[in-house]
Amino acid sequence: MPRMLDVSDEVRAEIGDEEADRLLAGENAPGSYDCTSCRTQGDSEQERTSTVLFIGDETAVLAFAHATCLPSQVVQVTEEQLQGAVKSITGDSVDLDPAKVVPEQAVLGVTSGLLLIAGELHPALVVEPTGPIARPGATGGGDDFLPLLIEQGFMPLTAIESVPSVLHGWSVLLAVGQLHAVLQPSPNGGQPVAWWQAHQPLQVTESWRAAANKHQQVLMFAAPVGSIGRQPREDLLRDALDKAAANGKLVAAAMPLAGT
Repeated sequence: MPRMLDVSDEVRAEIGDEEADRLLAGENAPGSYDCTSCRTQGDSEQERTSTVLFIGDETAVLAFAHATCLPSQVVQVTEEQLQGAVKSITGDSVDLDPAKVVPEQAVLGVTSGLLLIAGELHPALVVEPTGPIARPGATGGGDDFLPLLIEQGFMPLTAIESVPSVLHGWSVLLAVGQLHAVLQPSPNGGQPVAWWQAHQPLQVTESWRAAANKHQQVLMFAAPVGSIGRQPREDLLRDALDKAAANGKLVAAAMPLAGT
């Protein structure tokens, strides 16, 4: 059975057209797999799945991720990092921890959804990293994700009862109906720079895009690793956000919409 696989042009260029076509036809692709980003199980027969190729100095390992967690891409690593990251290879699946592969790069998971606040639907982005975020130069191994965002102007929430205040200078870039980036002010006062940027544009639903165009802004919620998880439905996402807020692990801001 054909798999719901995404094979990017850069991955195809590395593995070759023949291998890419075999993957897309379902010959070499796994059915179920452990997502290399969120670590939960995925099924390439039931949901869109990204091929992620980790390339070392001598070895390459093909891993799989939910398309909602990571786009299909090539990740360059050292051979030592790659060998240290491959915990087990069993027939179909590779158990690969991206936090160990590229420890200096934080991977931010971004989920879009509609949230009902004060009787009205608002477009929201939920950001949760795949591992703890430390301050630059910190050696203690703690998680400073929320404190860093609060210093940027995000507001801590204990409950989601009203629309958070606008964070000036930040914006959400939507182009041709796809999510491209979250922009923040440049430290040098020039053009905004990307705080988060999709490796390839992320699709959003028609209803999400309509709500974004109506309000001309997007609400962004952020929580530390392990607070939200990958939720398959918007009602479950809202429950997870409410729980994170009640536990003091949620910050938020409203951002103007850039693009259409």
